[in-house]
Amino acid sequence: MIATARNGVTFKKEEGGEASDQREQILRSESEEGFKKERIGGTGKKSSMDTTRLPNNETVPAVIIFGDSIVDTGNNNYIETVVKCDFTPYGRDFNGGKPTGRFSNGKVAADFLAEIFGVKKILPAYLDPNLQLQDLLTGVSFASGGAGYDPLTAKIVELYGLGARRIGVVSIPSIGCVPSQRTLAGGILRGCSESANQAAILFNSKLSSQMDSINKRLPDARLVYLDVYNPLLAIIQNPSQYGFQEANKGCCGTGKIEVSILCTSFSPETCSNASEYVFWDSFHPSEQASKILTPIVVDDYIYKFF
Repeated sequence: MIATARNGVTFKKEEGGEASDQREQILRSESEEGFKKERIGGTGKKSSMDTTRLPNNETVPAVIIFGDSIVDTGNNNYIETVVKCDFTPYGRDFNGGKPTGRFSNGKVAADFLAEIFGVKKILPAYLDPNLQLQDLLTGVSFASGGAGYDPLTAKIVELYGLGARRIGVVSIPSIGCVPSQRTLAGGILRGCSESANQAAILFNSKLSSQMDSINKRLPDARLVYLDVYNPLLAIIQNPSQYGFQEANKGCCGTGKIEVSILCTSFSPETCSNASEYVFWDSFHPSEQASKILTPIVVDDYIYKFF
């Protein structure tokens, strides 16, 4: 889940009834269309880490992340949990080559999201004892490995009451195609687990519907459902089109089951170049996969926030 503060980008609806509503819709449509043309025109493909130009030249002052190990930037270092990654080879490609509590060889999607919006290069963990006031003002990650599922409506209403107005809720990815599920439920050939993927599709459908329902209840809110299921599946099914050589297993160890405490510096067969792999361990994306996937999702949904 992604939230931005109320005093960041806001819209004030003009008074004037139905005619005003129609005018606002026309202006918004024109803005979105112009933004689309700018993204695809000009000098060719946008670099994956270019700062995204927002509609109407708006800015994002802060990015706040909630979630699990996929977007954990180090909170697991400071809580009692067996789901940790504060040891090598985690973090080996991060600046300094040291583990940071990110379930990756380097940065995670939370970092890239903050970078895309021009907020900061690295999104710190909320529990980091070295956190500064400025860090809190521009955004942190509350995510932690092993986090459970919270009731969606109650949490969104709580965030809304605290001032959040632009909230993105990320779908469940194509979990049946992550290496660990291929190993556990994909048969001898380690194919994608169709039952796991179908469960994710069903959940995402209900999640999207619930988001629409909540949106109608909260005035001035922009709640956006963010689909990562299909973009990630496209990368997994066509890895070479995105610059990858391996999508069926992770880089760490055999890549088939190792994750967290099973992925260590003693794991045999760990790859030398994680950027060639969609997955770092048997569950989490590599830094390169997060770097490619994050701007794809942002470009698909950014204007729904404005």
